[in-house]
Amino acid sequence: MHVAVLRKDKCHPKKCNHECQYFCPPVRNGIATIEFPEDQEVPLITEKLCIGCGICVKRCPFGAITIVNVPDELNRDMVHQFSENSFRLYSLPVLQRGKVVSILGKNGLGKSTALNILSGVTVPNFGNFRDGGDRDAVLEKYAGTQMGRYFSDLYDGKNRVALKSQYVDQIPRVAKGTVKDLLKKVNEKKDLDLVAEQLGIVPVLGRDISECSGGELQKVAVASTLLKDADTYLFDEVSSYLDVGERIRVARLIQELSRTKSVMVVEHDLAILDWLADEIAPIYGEPGAYGVVTKQRASNRAINSFLAGYLREENVRIREYPIEFTNRTANRSSAGAPAFSWDKMEKAYSSFSLSVNPGSVRKGEIVGCLGRNALGKTTFMKILAGIVKPDAGALENSLKISYKPQYISSEFEGTVRDLFFATLKENMDNQFSKAEILHPLNITEIMDTHVADLSGGELQRASIALSLANDADFYLLDEPSAHLDSEYRMVVGKVLRRVMENHGKPAMVIDHDVYFIDLISDRMMVFRGEPGIQASTLGPTNMREGMNVFLADMGITFRRDEKTDRPRINKPDSSLDRSQRASGEYYYS
Repeated sequence: MHVAVLRKDKCHPKKCNHECQYFCPPVRNGIATIEFPEDQEVPLITEKLCIGCGICVKRCPFGAITIVNVPDELNRDMVHQFSENSFRLYSLPVLQRGKVVSILGKNGLGKSTALNILSGVTVPNFGNFRDGGDRDAVLEKYAGTQMGRYFSDLYDGKNRVALKSQYVDQIPRVAKGTVKDLLKKVNEKKDLDLVAEQLGIVPVLGRDISECSGGELQKVAVASTLLKDADTYLFDEVSSYLDVGERIRVARLIQELSRTKSVMVVEHDLAILDWLADEIAPIYGEPGAYGVVTKQRASNRAINSFLAGYLREENVRIREYPIEFTNRTANRSSAGAPAFSWDKMEKAYSSFSLSVNPGSVRKGEIVGCLGRNALGKTTFMKILAGIVKPDAGALENSLKISYKPQYISSEFEGTVRDLFFATLKENMDNQFSKAEILHPLNITEIMDTHVADLSGGELQRASIALSLANDADFYLLDEPSAHLDSEYRMVVGKVLRRVMENHGKPAMVIDHDVYFIDLISDRMMVFRGEPGIQASTLGPTNMREGMNVFLADMGITFRRDEKTDRPRINKPDSSLDRSQRASGEYYYS
């Protein structure tokens, strides 16, 4: 069976010579496989007539067509198709009361679509996209099964669902007023004070939504979900913008919730997912074309199978290569000449003060920044970028800075290509065209997509590529792993290291994915203090010292998986946890 997917946002029939139709072998033989109907703006590909040669894919000047060969038996499990020549989802995960179930896979494979179906926002059409979804058809399809009972209760109103969206940075655009005002509107359980205390957001209840940090917005989104009186809770990416301690705090609350409710989580932080989920359903396919949800299995086995790129139970290879976690030593050299330095600096706001100790970065090195939320990491980066002026102290600011902010705007009117041309201008022929940035991050495939139509992951990749393509002396990236799946986090890490090493440029990166920071960093800065009140910096220091200080502050120890070397969080007060605490080695044991 050939699946033909046409990205309508990429297709521009008025700007091409209809190469897809002209070079199609069946069309040349008189078979109307690709047509341009007068009543629609884009071509129509008849999948039953397609021979799967892939010529149209290669000839399309905008990369708008994807042709994938999938087994015929998958048609029996098709759950939803959006339209002709569009994405389709096969199978669904099964929710289980008393367990945290998760979906693990790349972006663009339908994880959020599955959550929308399970929440009732989308009614599955089983491929009958012309007539739309029909609830009676859903009940008939799943009659006599666990999912049949689930959907029956869902459509009858007996199964109330609370869904947390992944786009927490959009909250200030749709909600006004204070945090407390927002939470009062959804406080169905009448537990606002308790939930606020459990999530540590009591100090920000009186703060305006527009003034909240990314981590605070994430916890507000989680709180608004927990306060709803529902039977099923669906969480789409709960770790974005949260530090390790906060991720575990949220994970604990979700685990407690699952004891009496049905819970499903989509998450890309493998360490948190391993610690949180009881069962995981890996999902594979072609991003933007189709996604197949596989059978659920124990979290450790599911993650190891996902990393290996091979699902043994289904006998399916989901990736040509394994994702390897290398047990790197903490003793790293960073012998480059000093490139940028700063003196002791102070910055104070009405309720928060930051004290920055003197430091410097060297050519070709990456300094990773770790610390709890609301400890001034973004403020410090904005000071380095020249966006915020310190109240006291100075820094050597003669270098050209390239800065990727924490929040990425999608309000640009135009395509990604237009954005690159408008931003880079005279630097277009420098790093922009190099394979070390564009190809690994798959930017060419979204070049003709309007910025407003990009997904969170696509927008993040474009922003990272744009920052690195800029010909600068110092690169600053604030939370580059947000909204990226596990695979792209590894790709971004490799691209960052390669660009800095090849061009001898320094970089500073803020992130909350501990393994990502460990993967890319030569040295570390640790932000310590009382969140939202006062903070100070330590370093840059060597990785061992920085990581031990940071994790000691978090009260967490990590171990390595015996098979894959991936980082895994130790259970509190386990023998390994106690042993590592006693030795002072919280990560590099």
